[in-house]
Amino acid sequence: MNSEFTHCLQMFPTPNLQRTADYYEKLGFRSVPYLQSVEPHICLYRDSIEIILTQSQQERLTPNREIHGYGYDAYFIALEQRELEKECHRLGIKIVRPLIRTDYGNDEFVFEDIDGRWIAVGNKV
Repeated sequence: MNSEFTHCLQMFPTPNLQRTADYYEKLGFRSVPYLQSVEPHICLYRDSIEIILTQSQQERLTPNREIHGYGYDAYFIALEQRELEKECHRLGIKIVRPLIRTDYGNDEFVFEDIDGRWIAVGNKV
């Protein structure tokens, strides 16, 4: 029996499923809608990342940094952060922290998505 975890997917509640899906499609994610489900949602896929967008009853998402004073809303592990950061720049994605080496030993950059979430993209050095 294998007792290892193998993957993690991220749940993103959003006030506007299609608007958020369109944003992530711009980033190269493939969108698969399940809007007729009992719990309507849209699955987003890119490389090994999976995001599930769910319909929020809130008009505005409150990011972790506003609720808790700091923190990201997701952390995507990547090997080529510099290339991904360049891709985000080309696509007009808002970079809120440029690529740096953190005090905890990761190379990472942070972008802000259309709902105000801060998404870090990094990896251990």
